[in-house]
Amino acid sequence: MKRKSPSAAPSAAEEASAVAADLFKSLAGLQVPVSAWTQLQASYLQQASSLWNQALQGHLDKPADRRFSSEAWQSNPASSFMAQLYLLNARTLQQMAEQVEGDEKTRARIRFAVQQFVDAAAPSNYLALNPEAQRLALDTQGESIARGLQLLWGDIQRGHLSQTDESAFEVGRNVATSEGAVVYENEFFQLLEYKPLTAQVHERPFLLVPPCINKFYILDLQPENSLIRYAVEQGHRTFVLSWRNPDESCKAWTWDDYVEQAVIRAIQVVQEISGSKTLNTLGFCVGGTLLATALGVLAARGQQPAASLTLLTTLIDFSSNGVLDLFVDEASVRLREMSIGPDAPQGPGLLHGKELAATFSFLRPNDLVWNYVVGNYLKGEAPPAFDLLYWNGDSTNLPGPMYCWYLRHTYLQNELKLPGALTVCGESLDLGKIKAPVYIYGSREDHIVPWDSAYRSTQIFTGKKRFVLGASGHIAGVINPPAKGKRSHWIGKTAALPEQAQQWLDGAVEHPGSWWTDWASWLSTHAGAMKPAPRTVGGRGHKAIEPAPGRYVKTKA
Repeated sequence: MKRKSPSAAPSAAEEASAVAADLFKSLAGLQVPVSAWTQLQASYLQQASSLWNQALQGHLDKPADRRFSSEAWQSNPASSFMAQLYLLNARTLQQMAEQVEGDEKTRARIRFAVQQFVDAAAPSNYLALNPEAQRLALDTQGESIARGLQLLWGDIQRGHLSQTDESAFEVGRNVATSEGAVVYENEFFQLLEYKPLTAQVHERPFLLVPPCINKFYILDLQPENSLIRYAVEQGHRTFVLSWRNPDESCKAWTWDDYVEQAVIRAIQVVQEISGSKTLNTLGFCVGGTLLATALGVLAARGQQPAASLTLLTTLIDFSSNGVLDLFVDEASVRLREMSIGPDAPQGPGLLHGKELAATFSFLRPNDLVWNYVVGNYLKGEAPPAFDLLYWNGDSTNLPGPMYCWYLRHTYLQNELKLPGALTVCGESLDLGKIKAPVYIYGSREDHIVPWDSAYRSTQIFTGKKRFVLGASGHIAGVINPPAKGKRSHWIGKTAALPEQAQQWLDGAVEHPGSWWTDWASWLSTHAGAMKPAPRTVGGRGHKAIEPAPGRYVKTKA
């Protein structure tokens, strides 16, 4: 076979053109069937005529939509009609999107794009069309408009839409305040150990691996909702990995680096400090994916350091993952690899945190984008202080090579679950070789890790497994302290874990309150005997470097 000369190799521009062609190829030939189009048209005309007649008679119903719930919308006939007409148009566009013929992924993308357009086009989002904002401007003699412009200018300077009063929080002062110290650090992470709150602790230490997207203190927002503090109160000698926020010097880091130099190294340091060969481990979201990968690498090396593994809203089997699947196909992954991947023409780059944050916000645009556009800018109302939203806005960068590997081998090719399909840190990966018992948690309304996707992990690990389902979403479901008495959780009547998630749910029992108490009982059975708590953090060659929460978590993207 004749080898292609270097000059015949495709240029970056040619590659980009090919990627663009792939992206748009799937849209060619899409259409709405004539019969469906005719039915939609007839239904729209009938509803529009009915709406017009109601408006003429002054009998318009109040819209069942909180964006138009204020009295200002109802008292203005033109605004009330406009809101109802918008809702009719929105329903019709969504119905049209449902009727498009094509492959399921392309149809899902069209539905998503239509929903984005519909949400952005709401009359409530524009001062000229929003009677509530207009009335407020008149009542305040223009002060609300002036405040809105000030808030807009402040957000322009910050480079993002404010969802909370960011001046109300400071990491280490009133969030991430659990007492402890950094006991190890390298260029990838700091390892924090927390001061015991009990006279005795379990003999096996406990290591938490948070997601590297956003920061670890989601697990330590306030004392009353801190999972870290809760673990310490249960008598666990608790450590957490605090990721470095990557800058330009880190842009070549790979998935293997995150596994070997961070997660595996953290496990080793906890073993060294505690003197225990085994430890309990927990991974949250992508932190759980990294932790499972690290334990799989160690299993290939003949090591089984985990006495237990807890996975919170974690993907291992990436077969179907809800709305995030819409953003991943061969063309989009190739585009990322060409722009920030290890072989990008300009060299590897960073995926900037603001881009990630914007993507996640637009998964729920009415709640996380337009709600604040209206409140902040049209009404001039500064958002209230809320620790969870402060954390949500404290974004992190990701190294391009690491991110591109993650996209290709998990979301696109779904190889993590396949024994021997991947080589990580020089080892053939088989997660089935991890012998630790596994506690798997999913949140029922999670749009990042759908609960049935989290459930699929039960079919991969070979150790003893327990699955628990919590109410609410990706964060609120996880951060649900027992003392609040909120929400509920579901536990199977038996230990059976059938292949289908719905079959498990059909046989599960709902329990009031937090899932934390069930998990704490499970974890205690794997934590070993009690012994006197250490008087100081660190030890065995690892001295305290600085107080928790450390420097790394304070670095802004």
